[in-house]
Amino acid sequence: MNARNWWLMISVGLGMMLNPLNSSMVAVAIPRLQQAFKLEFTVVSWIIFSFYIGSAIAQPVMGRASDIFGRRRIFLAGLVIVFTASLLTPLSPGFGGLIVLRVVQSIGTSMVVAVGMAIIRVNITDKQASALSVLSMFTSGAAAVGPFIGGMLIHVWGWSSIFYINAPFVTASFLLAWRTIPQDKPSAALLPKPSLRQWMSRMDVPGILLFTVGLVAVLAQMLSAKSSGHVSLFNVIIGLSGLILLAVFVRHESRTAMPFIPLRTFAGYPGLIRVNVEFMLVNLLFYSVFFGLPSYLQLVRQVSEFHTGLLMLGLGLSSLAVSPLAGRWVESSGPRPAQTISAILMTIGSVWIVMLDTVSPVISILLALAAFGISNGLNNVAMQAALFNNSPKELIGVTSGLFSTSRYFGTILSSLLIGIVIGNPFSFRGFQVLGMILIMIALCLVFMSRRRSHQSKDSLHSLDDR
Repeated sequence: MNARNWWLMISVGLGMMLNPLNSSMVAVAIPRLQQAFKLEFTVVSWIIFSFYIGSAIAQPVMGRASDIFGRRRIFLAGLVIVFTASLLTPLSPGFGGLIVLRVVQSIGTSMVVAVGMAIIRVNITDKQASALSVLSMFTSGAAAVGPFIGGMLIHVWGWSSIFYINAPFVTASFLLAWRTIPQDKPSAALLPKPSLRQWMSRMDVPGILLFTVGLVAVLAQMLSAKSSGHVSLFNVIIGLSGLILLAVFVRHESRTAMPFIPLRTFAGYPGLIRVNVEFMLVNLLFYSVFFGLPSYLQLVRQVSEFHTGLLMLGLGLSSLAVSPLAGRWVESSGPRPAQTISAILMTIGSVWIVMLDTVSPVISILLALAAFGISNGLNNVAMQAALFNNSPKELIGVTSGLFSTSRYFGTILSSLLIGIVIGNPFSFRGFQVLGMILIMIALCLVFMSRRRSHQSKDSLHSLDDR
């Protein structure tokens, strides 16, 4: 790859890392926010869930917008929104305002993530797996060091510093992106100066509203049930209403001329559905460990927060270390072998978790973390490569957005699974049950991977023929 492509990857990587960085840093700020706003843990935890929900909804929306208005434009606008929201969030007078600005921040980062992979897909046609491994290093690295950076910043400067730290990353990404991301033209179907009605038609505003309100209703019902510990009649009504709206959304998308999510087109690409389902399950596994193991370390093993952070750092660092090797492997052999090995490693790691007890040696914990970290590094590259293999170029924006949404579905489901299985207060027996559930999910991924290994030889070299 030439120097311009390297600078392009760096500019995109700096932007894409903002999403995992901000979703991981804030986790260590919960106790400080509780003290600052005098709120219960279940209420304060919505600062995490609101970011995930906002990201899950915004990324396919912004992917669709990029297909119409241009990827460069959406990427740069997203950076501006992140910069503004990050500076305003600490100035919020109340927790409600903090949540609103947090959602705005998630929308900005989603604009960047939704088009980042598409920009690489369109502008770097040689050694795409290697390019994806570079992006994976940015995102995996941000997720790995996010809690550590957040803890250090909060300890020295207070909770507001985890928002201000975005400024230098956003500035660097914006300046590099302005110079390196080529100009792209909006969709030819869009007039240069469309009327409001034309704009709403091409963006499928009714479809977006149905998708957003329905998804928020379903997720809010699940998260409220998790927080309160029971399911009320009101929660059931909200959840059913959300499911009805999503059903109406599917009907609307199958009939409208320019759908937000082209379901009819996706029917001709079953591989897209498979990739998104697998990616959701992969993230369900990974984040169940990411969120669940620290509770085991602190409440069962009585490990301090600092040393817990150091141990968990191994999860991200092993993922980061394997990313360059994953890029070369996927480049030569296609994504399927890497996905198969990743599923096997997650199965082994889940077995290790079930075997942990109150006196397990530290090395066994590190080996379990390494198994999940390596598998995550492999998946970050292999899954994105599989997405590229199965996605038509004209839909790469919306498919990239939906791919990222699958990640957040997996993350949200992992939080729900931990709350239901482990319980509150923490149950060590529940932790072992969680491990057994993860074994079954991992074995399912192994089966799915092996069953389709003979169907095609996935190769990134075939992308340009699509």
